[in-house]
Amino acid sequence: MFKEDLRNNLGIDITDYQLEQFNTYYEFLIEYNKITNLTRITDKDEVFYKHFYDSVTLVKSINMHEVNTLCDMGAGAGFPSIPLKILYPHLKITIIDSLGKRITFLKKLIDLLDIKDIDLIYDRIENHAHEKIESYDIVTARALGKLPLILELGLPMVKKRGLFIAYKSNNYEEELSQSKDAIKLLGGSLKNIKPIQLPKQYGDRIHIIIDKKDKSPSIYPRAFSAIKKKSL
Repeated sequence: MFKEDLRNNLGIDITDYQLEQFNTYYEFLIEYNKITNLTRITDKDEVFYKHFYDSVTLVKSINMHEVNTLCDMGAGAGFPSIPLKILYPHLKITIIDSLGKRITFLKKLIDLLDIKDIDLIYDRIENHAHEKIESYDIVTARALGKLPLILELGLPMVKKRGLFIAYKSNNYEEELSQSKDAIKLLGGSLKNIKPIQLPKQYGDRIHIIIDKKDKSPSIYPRAFSAIKKKSL
């Protein structure tokens, strides 16, 4: 059913090898979850739809064949970047996470899946951002934090004419309203709000897509403590 839903709903024809990679991903995730808390969702169907399928719904918002570099902030167990990498092997992926246990899991996972061109960065996002100003075609954030906060962390890393994409629930309006100043200040412009419906009544999602128009001021992102204290 997963394979058919990818084809029918997202226009993705998945190979048997890619499906095997997703099954390996699931099995390793559930086994590793016994020693390191990575996800509260463990049912196979739910993992495949609420994590894997949800991750690759990005294809409804952008043409993945036109993307070369993607940075995933706070990927946790690898969502959305690893499912996207499985389906689009040409992508050069950077994953940033400040928790060493997650980075260890991800290193073992990508070795197990035998996938290349993934840089795992064990650091705070704001530190990496200052080293990688305007470096990525796409920067993503899924279940990471409030929109004003993740915009300040992520938008400076996006190339001009690149995109920052936040995966959000339907209750996004207040966050977006609070982010208007941040979007403008950081050189962005709201491009689209894309509603996504998951199969099997697993819920609805929203992609908030920010176009990078101008360079972000060099003082951003600030230290995380400053961001938390007062958002832009």
